[in-house]
Amino acid sequence: MSPTRKALRLLSLVIAALVWACAGRGSEDPPEARLVSAPREGDQEESRAAHEELLRRERFPSAQACRNCHPEHFRQWSASPHAYAQLSPVFNAMHATILLRTNGSSGDFCIRCHTPVGMALGEPLVAANADRDPVALEGVTCIVCHRMDEALGKVSGRRPLIEAPLVEPIIGPSGNEELKRVIDSPDYRVETDDDGQGRQIHGDVRRLPQLTESGFCASCHDVNLPNGLRLEEAFSEYKTSAAAARGESCQDCHMGEEPGLAAGYPHGPAAIVGGKPTRDRRITRHDFAGPDYPVVHPGIFPHDPRAQKLATMAEWLQFDWEAGWGRDDFEDEVGDDAIFPDRWSSADDRYDAREVLDRQEELLAEIESRRLALLRRGYVLDPIEVAEASLAGLRFGARVRNGTDGHSAPTGFVAERMVFVQVELRDPAGRVVFRSGDLDPNGDLRDRHSLYVHAGELEEDEQLFNLQSKFITTNVRGGEREQVLAINFSVDALPFVRPERFPSTLTGRPNGARIHKYGIEPLGSRRADYEVDADLLTGPGEYRVTMRLIAGMVPPNLIAAISEVGFDYGLSARELARRVVAGHQVLWEREVVIDVR
Repeated sequence: MSPTRKALRLLSLVIAALVWACAGRGSEDPPEARLVSAPREGDQEESRAAHEELLRRERFPSAQACRNCHPEHFRQWSASPHAYAQLSPVFNAMHATILLRTNGSSGDFCIRCHTPVGMALGEPLVAANADRDPVALEGVTCIVCHRMDEALGKVSGRRPLIEAPLVEPIIGPSGNEELKRVIDSPDYRVETDDDGQGRQIHGDVRRLPQLTESGFCASCHDVNLPNGLRLEEAFSEYKTSAAAARGESCQDCHMGEEPGLAAGYPHGPAAIVGGKPTRDRRITRHDFAGPDYPVVHPGIFPHDPRAQKLATMAEWLQFDWEAGWGRDDFEDEVGDDAIFPDRWSSADDRYDAREVLDRQEELLAEIESRRLALLRRGYVLDPIEVAEASLAGLRFGARVRNGTDGHSAPTGFVAERMVFVQVELRDPAGRVVFRSGDLDPNGDLRDRHSLYVHAGELEEDEQLFNLQSKFITTNVRGGEREQVLAINFSVDALPFVRPERFPSTLTGRPNGARIHKYGIEPLGSRRADYEVDADLLTGPGEYRVTMRLIAGMVPPNLIAAISEVGFDYGLSARELARRVVAGHQVLWEREVVIDVR
């Protein structure tokens, strides 16, 4: 669109707003002076919301608009961690807790990566997701990458988005040769003018070579706190890796056919325009499988226009999908006196909702399988080795390896990631006589952060193998403390984010905090070794050892640490922890039978 037409378009929107404003003045003006009849109050609010929606779409198009021509890209993205970034109740509570404990001095540091559009719209730093703009809820949506035309490097999420309607140029990796063919072809019948009546598409693709380079990912995946703490180092680890030396990029492993493996890309049409595919080419996957998984209602996530049309977020939260609403085995048993929320009082509506949820859960199962494939490539549990086997005691263990050479495992926000070995030893009668890596009633490992260990109700697991890193913070009044949040502990209400007394370049880290890493370097390994004393053995015979390597998103003790601000969607800390633990994945399982004489 030319600058003149763009100015005229904006002027027409302003005139429309003035028309509605005048119309809402009621009897203040004589009837002959009114441009339209005065609407009722409810109509006025509805029209104002519609106008605001139109203005917002002019600035930040939704992924729903991109879906019209890129249905497969949208489908993959809709269930991805990128699409979940702002919907996560764990993230939102953590962000609010950090703001609270730093007296607001951390600002938008965390949330600007999770909802770049929301921050560009000037939304509150803390708000219920039901009150945020629909595009802000899309998290890392299409335009976050495809309307960003600067090679920024490591900027910790401060991305200047191009504000423009759908028909304006987008940013792509290869230019617009195929797009130009589609626009010129009479077979597709597309419209590149914002005022046109046909199928609107972007009229140009501007090439940004960095879009295919790892440095593009670094702006959000290599994070330095304002005080100098290196919070995430995924890109820094990658830069010195063997994968980088071979020329493999982040995209090669995380947007290719096989998650976590540079095994090539799928080929096919990049767009389906009016039911007609474009020419086949190399295409990238947009599901970005990773260690995170959703714990919200499946009516809310994945993003699905059918789910959003059927019910609001508040209405979906009233739908008890776990109880089986909308399934025959439930509905056949419902009595006449059963009480449902008004929105779901009709069995037909419940069946319609279940049809939507079945599609949602099918998509969630697909991304779960890709997440498992990714994690199994990143973490490998070797066969169990027995070092000693007698009535005097047992010694056994296994090597845990990083199966990739692109970065450490875990990487990113390593203080959140649980990757642990769970061990059971059963005696000849089948009784469990030794455990390690088991969970307390909250779903936590029995480490020093377990509330049950703190209370003295359970013993600390001294042989625990866990790759979760820990924050070590300096207390304001002296000494150090191991924490799950990088916030200094003090009885004083002093903010954590404050100027250091000396340059952090001297030590490579700020004085107030550091990360004690437990991860494994690329292609490196660590041993998970265990000793079982003689007093735990029940006599000679065959003992069975089972070792499982398990990955979890976050520890429940993190949920306890951020619970003071509450959780979105009406979730309690207990229910949120239950859903987090339910998402644990067993990556590997090994067994060995030890003959003890």
